[in-house]
Amino acid sequence: MEMPSPPTIPDRENIAAGRLRAWAVGVLLCVLALNALAGQFEYQVKAAFLYKFGAYVEWPEQTFAQASSPVIIGIMGSDAVADELAQMSSGRSINGRPVNVKRLHQGDAITGLHILFIARTDPSRMAATLASAKGLPLLVVTETDPPLMAGGVINFVIDGAKVRFDVALRSAEANNIKLSARLLTVARKVIGAPS
Repeated sequence: MEMPSPPTIPDRENIAAGRLRAWAVGVLLCVLALNALAGQFEYQVKAAFLYKFGAYVEWPEQTFAQASSPVIIGIMGSDAVADELAQMSSGRSINGRPVNVKRLHQGDAITGLHILFIARTDPSRMAATLASAKGLPLLVVTETDPPLMAGGVINFVIDGAKVRFDVALRSAEANNIKLSARLLTVARKVIGAPS
């Protein structure tokens, strides 16, 4: 009859290596969770800005058909921002007007919008959308790396850990909209002066 071998006792190096691996996996999971929360927080901040921007814009009188016509905010390229904005603005208004959030895809018409947010996208796609927005009474908000591509009025930037924004006054003027001085005072940077 064969005797069973005695149980092996794990050596200290194996125990330490196992604990180190478990700690590394735990740290990695925490970092991933924090990044996901930071991303979600970024979407919430951008949605809040988009909602608040409307109170600081003066559109031409003929832009709205009636006094009760809604402010329509189009979101292109970010379902997360659209979801946050729709939830945040539900039942609320901008300057007494209800708010409608509209999800847009490449090629969708942008006429009839009052605010257009174009999320990070490829430069040719963004350039085409900005070209079609030129001259419309539209607050165009982007998040581009080459700041404020031609036609963007407001551009989101990450400054440290904060979401900030820059303003291009000439683009606002070209779109025949006026921005409140109060909005300009909280901008990170104001580019150009109206003519």
